[in-house]
Amino acid sequence: MARPLQIVPSVLPADFARLGEEVAALEKAGVDGIQWDIMDGRFVPNLTFGPDVVASVRSLVTVPFEAHLMIEDPDTMINRFVEAGCELIIVHAETTRHLHRTLGMIRDLGARSGVALNPGTPAEVVRPLLDMIDMVLVMTVNPGFGGQSYIASMEPKIAEVAEWIAAAGGGIDLEVDGGIGPATIAGAAAAGANVLVAGTALYRDPEGLAHAVTDLRSRAEAARP
Repeated sequence: MARPLQIVPSVLPADFARLGEEVAALEKAGVDGIQWDIMDGRFVPNLTFGPDVVASVRSLVTVPFEAHLMIEDPDTMINRFVEAGCELIIVHAETTRHLHRTLGMIRDLGARSGVALNPGTPAEVVRPLLDMIDMVLVMTVNPGFGGQSYIASMEPKIAEVAEWIAAAGGGIDLEVDGGIGPATIAGAAAAGANVLVAGTALYRDPEGLAHAVTDLRSRAEAARP
């Protein structure tokens, strides 16, 4: 059975002065979850949200939250984001020395776990981890800023991970993040991704968030293998 297709927005392009209203608008538009891009100014050249900001809006919506931790030494902050209401914690393979231990910590805290791979990181890194993760995130931009162009050469990497997930029983989500929009979402979905993260494209749609979500979902569904 194919995993359900999900459209998950990044709130990075949102108006930070109105975050409560922004997350409520996203839920009303029909998204399947909300991703928080957590950046520390060290692993990536940008600073974004702390756990208190995430916690401040958690009660305003019912959709799941996921924390994409683009931070060095994520072990020190995982519990804070779980406490803030993030059901899924995604760590970068490039940021932790003992990835198995980190994933075990996430599970012990009662959250789902994911591993993200930068464009320059080989897919093979996640293959030994498939028995202990809930999601693989293949980055199709180098992390740090919204609005970057989709790196289409990552699609064979997405397809490779999709094959491994299928061989392992298919119980793992495959997420793609970076440059996802009307012109690129089909390529990611056709390669095997079932969770598509969109940010800039959602907020730039002249017909509004609900139209953007519906349009992206229909394009992805049509392209799925």
